[in-house]
Amino acid sequence: MNANPLIDIAELVVKSRYEDLPADAVARAKVFILDTLGVGIAGSTGPAIGALTEVARSWGAGDDATVWGSGVRLPAGSAAVVNGYQIHALEFDCVHEPAVVHPMATLFSAVLAHAERRSARGRPVSGRDLILAVALGVETAAVIGASAKSVMRFFRPATAGGFGVVAAIGKLEGLDVATLLNAWGILYGQTSGTMQAHVEGSMMLGLQVGFNARAGLSAVDLAQAGFTGPKENLTGMYGYYKLIEPESDLAPWWAKLGREWQVRQLAHKPFPSGRLTHAAVDALRRARAEADFVFDEIESVECWLPPLAHRLCGRPNIPAPHANYAKLCVPFVFGVEAVHRQVVPQSFWGDALVDANVHAVAGRVKVHLDDNPDPNALWPQRFRMTLKGGRVADKVIEHAIGHPLNPLSHEEHLAKFRMCYALKSADVSAGTAMITAVDTLDVLADAAWLGRAAGLA
Repeated sequence: MNANPLIDIAELVVKSRYEDLPADAVARAKVFILDTLGVGIAGSTGPAIGALTEVARSWGAGDDATVWGSGVRLPAGSAAVVNGYQIHALEFDCVHEPAVVHPMATLFSAVLAHAERRSARGRPVSGRDLILAVALGVETAAVIGASAKSVMRFFRPATAGGFGVVAAIGKLEGLDVATLLNAWGILYGQTSGTMQAHVEGSMMLGLQVGFNARAGLSAVDLAQAGFTGPKENLTGMYGYYKLIEPESDLAPWWAKLGREWQVRQLAHKPFPSGRLTHAAVDALRRARAEADFVFDEIESVECWLPPLAHRLCGRPNIPAPHANYAKLCVPFVFGVEAVHRQVVPQSFWGDALVDANVHAVAGRVKVHLDDNPDPNALWPQRFRMTLKGGRVADKVIEHAIGHPLNPLSHEEHLAKFRMCYALKSADVSAGTAMITAVDTLDVLADAAWLGRAAGLA
């Protein structure tokens, strides 16, 4: 590892070719490109999207790139903000669990806006180039995020995600090592996003993703124009691992760079709620599969969560939560699944947030901090359900559904995309065309087609 570890990532970005990617890395990149398009289109139904789009219009004129789900055209940076927000707005986007990073939200919103901008200027991005850029962006965000050992104070999908944007767009633009380092320095000067938005369930959570998407895009633009930035942005005196993540261990993850390809380790989110609430749904479904029962047979639930899961999603049920709060609340999400036997975007809309039956079940859920000594542990999670008549269902979830070791089937992946797509459009044929385009992305001449198609206009 170099004394400046960003040099190692820069050298990987510069030397990597599409042919270096293992076949399963290409396959997984395609899976999560389609998944991200789906959740971003669905996210156009999220809170205040229309208002955000109108504000973004006021930032300046331009028609570089498409806002997904509406077809509005904006300058690339503004489109990246709106689409980044939409991708994360429903808490439905994929996650790299060891890093606690949603890398595709920040990354793909910027990369596809850039691809559209380049296409309009007669420099199309091929599907192969897009796949490689995505793989490098995920690799960068994941190893930076996973090397952090701090108790999270900053929102890693935004902070580490911005570094991934620079890696991906830097690859598309053919930047050399020196220019990449400058671009990361410019990006670091704009890096933003704290966990306070997570604690309060604020819409700012998704906006932080969009801000860092735009920051990564503008950082590459500025570096290409000759602007310079600080170089030691990870381990320098005021670098990322001093100010943002003061506890870290880089060596194990740096040893994986370009070898394991972290795009293969992304986890699907089958439910539009915090990833660490998914074990509650998984546990309840496993219990019902063994001995079916209805929600009013549940007398009490005790769950034991490891430290990070407890901090992020162990919050108490409250009577009338905002959607973002409810999605990050294990008792509420358990109640939704218990009562409705599904957790879908509509579970967090309008009157669903004050469903008396859901809150009755959620009120019976007690969340405990377990004795796991790792402050960043996500799993295992344990759920002990006591039913009427004295029956007990006790489930330990080592890896929730959607994890690489407990993956969605291809059919389940496509079903999720179609469900997301249908929230905005009844045109099944257009959704099928998008599936086909991603399946054959390695032969697509101009990846900007995906952005235009996601506009649904």
